[in-house]
Amino acid sequence: MSAKTLRTTARTVVIALILALFLFPVYWMITMAFKPQPQWAPTTGETYWFPESPTFGNFKRIFGGEPTDESGLGFLTSTPIDATDSIITSLIVAGLGTVLALLVGISTAYGISRFRAGGKLLPFAILQLRMFPPIAVIIPILFLWTYLQLNDTYWGLILIYGAVTFPFVVWLMRSFFDEIPREIAEAAIVDGCSNFGAFRKAILPLVKGGLATTALFVFILNWSDYLIALVLAGSRVITAPVFLSQIRSASTGVEFGSQAALALILILPPVILAIAIQKHLVRGLTFGAIKR
Repeated sequence: MSAKTLRTTARTVVIALILALFLFPVYWMITMAFKPQPQWAPTTGETYWFPESPTFGNFKRIFGGEPTDESGLGFLTSTPIDATDSIITSLIVAGLGTVLALLVGISTAYGISRFRAGGKLLPFAILQLRMFPPIAVIIPILFLWTYLQLNDTYWGLILIYGAVTFPFVVWLMRSFFDEIPREIAEAAIVDGCSNFGAFRKAILPLVKGGLATTALFVFILNWSDYLIALVLAGSRVITAPVFLSQIRSASTGVEFGSQAALALILILPPVILAIAIQKHLVRGLTFGAIKR
């Protein structure tokens, strides 16, 4: 075996091991979602690497189905649970939070890129908002939201999601706007457009790939948030990640099968959104790779 072949084989093995390491949690979640209760909460200590008798009972349970004992081993669970409201809540707050961040962030990014608004200070001042970990500022925000009566409300989560992801939108979209020649907007203005008209008719269509990519990333950030929703809501307004962590029963403790089933469902919205905008994603991810 030549040295080149040996290096290629070794590289392939290393890549396969790394890929298996990162994909194993996904595999475990998928198999756990279809395991009956005795296999994800065994009394014998045995590990089931694959569901021996796959079932949809975990999915039925998280949507209000009656607990069942499909194995006949006498496992009992608590009263039925229903994750429907929490999923709808997450869709509302994550979706509207993303829209809010995009509306404010795109306008700010274009102002910085086209008109140099704020000079050199404003972009880095916005970036500093992302430098602070959420845990460092969540308690002051909790006091403020309580005073403003926004705590545990839809609008409270929507506003904070928009504020937290706003810097992300600004810096991503600014890089896309910087790649658009200034002459395009100037030509539109000469043809009779206002600054806003030139932005809407001439600039936005050129960066729709970047806009789609930014929207997907921001939605994933909002959709998967746990800490903010746990601290600023969790009583009347419960998002899906918070609800997932609360799935327990008196007999088994944490219901891993039901949690895995809900986690598998929560993967679907970002995947569906990515598929819906996939024709723009490649352009958005490679936009600006070749500098003028």
